[in-house]
Amino acid sequence: MEIEIKGEFIRLDALLKYASLVASGGEAKLRIAAGEVLVNGEPCTQRGKKCRNGDKISLAGQTIQVKCS
Repeated sequence: MEIEIKGEFIRLDALLKYASLVASGGEAKLRIAAGEVLVNGEPCTQRGKKCRNGDKISLAGQTIQVKCS
């Protein structure tokens, strides 16, 4: 699934909320800290990680791809 954003990047925690992969910012923080989120196939524990055009983010078997406009 592609998620289109305006601008050149979106923070990882905000992206998870925007894409409805988590219910809240608190849940995003916990799941990122636990290493459950993959960015381009690698575990990422940086809540403020800048996700850019083409990045693939996976959580709980769901994968989204960032598309910048």
